[in-house]
Amino acid sequence: MKTITRRDLLKKTAVAAAGSAVLLNSPVKVWANAQQAKTKVVLVRHQQLFAKGDSPDPDVARQMLDQAICTLTGEKDAAAAWKTIVKPTDILGIKTNNWNKLPTPVILEEIVKERVLAAGVAQDNISIGDRGVLSDPVFQKSTALINIRPMRTHAWSGVGTLMKNYIMFSPAPSSYHPDSCASLATLFDLPEVKGKSRLHILAMFTPQFHHLAPSQFSEEYIWKYSGLLMGFDPVAVDSIGLRIIEAKRTEYFKEYTPLNPPAKHIALADTKYHLGTADPSKIELVKLGWDADSFV
Repeated sequence: MKTITRRDLLKKTAVAAAGSAVLLNSPVKVWANAQQAKTKVVLVRHQQLFAKGDSPDPDVARQMLDQAICTLTGEKDAAAAWKTIVKPTDILGIKTNNWNKLPTPVILEEIVKERVLAAGVAQDNISIGDRGVLSDPVFQKSTALINIRPMRTHAWSGVGTLMKNYIMFSPAPSSYHPDSCASLATLFDLPEVKGKSRLHILAMFTPQFHHLAPSQFSEEYIWKYSGLLMGFDPVAVDSIGLRIIEAKRTEYFKEYTPLNPPAKHIALADTKYHLGTADPSKIELVKLGWDADSFV
């Protein structure tokens, strides 16, 4: 009998995930516009992020964010890079996620705020929020949004992603729950969101790759991946994040173990709603830093 290696398992995961996307949308054209240039997503990881304990090292996190933004924008230094994201006249909402069991790391919120202040955005024109965004005066008047949240499995959408992070801009969030939250891409058409997103950051410091019940959290199902994913296309960033989660599940369970429910909203954001790029073959993944067990 042939021995199944870890590489074999990860390869099967990639094939199975891609196959599920094809079946989901058949017989329509599966991926959008093959002739377009690849969509850039940056993955940065640092082995020393948790070297000092269970909390991320602020200096290392700052270095990671600066590396990623420079690579994404093509600028040589972080200050110049952030000035391509925001301008002094912007009113900026930083959409975070405050689920108490695995929130957006506070250090990321702080660094992003530091950088946009340095880029000239006024203190009074910056707000960091989640559930209260519809009543927040800054978000109500916002001209720009930065979307930042951690990656985790989710009982309604398969995985909690950057797209799902905008659900609080809807006055009726539960209306997006049917069919595994398949219509999350339409959140980007809401007037509070449309045309405002400047940057998407998926925190992969300690992602959650499995859960046993809604809102369930266990230390057993998180790991110190010590990474960040960043891009201008939330679908592409979410697609790479999903690949990492799927591959980690395969490693942990020793076989391909599909998410339940499936994270169909990512593929549909491309094939049905044309929000962005979900097909990994059309994504330019730029990897920076520590590469061991990156799963992509």
